[in-house]
Amino acid sequence: VQLQASGGGLVQAGGSLRLSCAASGRTLRNYHIGWFRQGPGKERELIAVINRSSSPSYTDSVKGRFTISRENAKNTVYLQMNSLKLEDTAVYYCAATINVQYWRPSNYGQWGQGTQVTVSS
Repeated sequence: VQLQASGGGLVQAGGSLRLSCAASGRTLRNYHIGWFRQGPGKERELIAVINRSSSPSYTDSVKGRFTISRENAKNTVYLQMNSLKLEDTAVYYCAATINVQYWRPSNYGQWGQGTQVTVSS
């Protein structure tokens, strides 16, 4: 499956953005999808996952502010980001896995091109 992330941009702190992860080649319904981000000088981190059953889960730093969802009919997964903070500035990537251990980043083998999110003060 090929993935393409989009929707990034420049936003003020406290604002919102919605990222999209569109798939082609295969249906996303068979995959667990994760959103990762890599901030300046930081390692890439997994921040949100939606499994094949559409159950979402989040890392603590984004819980309560970000919402991951999927629309299988459009073969797309979304990441709604609210109450953005300066530290959310990063390149955001989506990735897919069929592995049930989907909170293990090394299990993701299908990556999309990232989209830049910049939060300004």
